[in-house]
Amino acid sequence: MKAERVTKPKGFAISPIFWRKIHKWVGLVIGLQFVLWTISGAIMALLDMDKVGGHSAAPSVHASHPWPAGMLDPAAFGAVEKITLRRLVDRPVYEIVAGGTPKLIDAQTGKTVTIDSKSAESISRQAFHHEAPVRSVERLEKPNLEAREHPGSMWRVNFADEENSSAYVSATTGRALVSRGDTWRTWDFVWMLHNMDYVNRTSFNHPLIIFVAFATLWISFTGFYLLFKSFRRREFNWVLGRKEARKA
Repeated sequence: MKAERVTKPKGFAISPIFWRKIHKWVGLVIGLQFVLWTISGAIMALLDMDKVGGHSAAPSVHASHPWPAGMLDPAAFGAVEKITLRRLVDRPVYEIVAGGTPKLIDAQTGKTVTIDSKSAESISRQAFHHEAPVRSVERLEKPNLEAREHPGSMWRVNFADEENSSAYVSATTGRALVSRGDTWRTWDFVWMLHNMDYVNRTSFNHPLIIFVAFATLWISFTGFYLLFKSFRRREFNWVLGRKEARKA
């Protein structure tokens, strides 16, 4: 009788061909992001930073002027959390915070000041020195991406200038918040591509970019592995030959 041949099951092993396929497709996706990083970084470097960053409200021209006579005593408003005397365009107002909610009071008449579209236009012109005609004024109940750092309702005043500027004014306090133009919008878009924050456009510390960072490390390690596996012994014969010649 012939003895039966027993074959042992082979252990599980992943071939270099499998790693090569995974490396290729993951590398394609990561490579596209590297292209976006390069292009977006170049665009941000080429943009005029004065137009990109020059959007903060200018200091008030009335900052050193004396206050008018006949203003109300702050004590007349009773117990409040905070009270600030400041100018709103050309008149003094008290910004009062009570119960966590701010409101404006005319410092001379004591009447509540409401920020309407006309007020928002005047405030934005004074704060940001916009001289172009106003294209439109709209009220936003919550901030959009352009004014994402500022909470609360606001007015957006759109100007018909070469930058298509939009000035934002708080609908509650009347404070000039920020002004944006086309150069900033271009910068903000490529910034989104650069930091991969496609929702908030604010931070590098989010799961997607962390995942891509680890994927890049994985690509590097598998690349070295596949490079090592691609070599054959005969490719090192010239090195081995020198060693044998020295021994002889």
